[in-house]
Amino acid sequence: MTTEDVRRVDMKVEVLVLPVADVERAKEFYGRLGWRLDVTPPAVVQFTPHGSDCSVQFGDGLTDAEPGSGKAYLVVADIVAARDALVAAGVEVGEIFHDGPDGRETGVDPDCGTYRSRATFADPDGNQWLLQEITSSLSRRVDPAEAAFSSAGDLAAALRRAEAAHGEHEKRTGERDVNWPDWYAEYMVAERTGTQLPT
Repeated sequence: MTTEDVRRVDMKVEVLVLPVADVERAKEFYGRLGWRLDVTPPAVVQFTPHGSDCSVQFGDGLTDAEPGSGKAYLVVADIVAARDALVAAGVEVGEIFHDGPDGRETGVDPDCGTYRSRATFADPDGNQWLLQEITSSLSRRVDPAEAAFSSAGDLAAALRRAEAAHGEHEKRTGERDVNWPDWYAEYMVAERTGTQLPT
């Protein structure tokens, strides 16, 4: 089998195993996040974040890793709303930050650049989660044929960004765009797939 043959085989990340010391405490924490508790075999606890195709599992004997040594990334369409929701659920979340010209700076990235605005939180064992705001996917990360939105919140955030960009488009052209639904659709698919945005 060649590398080219392997490229033709679809492989999707299904589950990440988290090292935890207290399964019930971890179960309470991830339930508080509103993640879906999946049906699993006994001794395995599995949660799936809303809009995610990948789940997390924990349980006695699933891993030899030290509890709290896990680190993972969560992508969100609106980091302020995501942080506010986590804090309202009783999760301690660090302040939002971004990388500026002189290093880390507090607050949302002024240009709302994709992958630039971040915040962190940890589960009770110390497993680290890094929230990243994605406003558009990097080129070739999403197949244009699969440019779907995974949740109502994800779609709503994309519509808000398209509305703001379309307002700028109408200012530049100086006229009302009666074909705004087509423009929105083109903008949202381009943003999702990381291709050239309409102007």
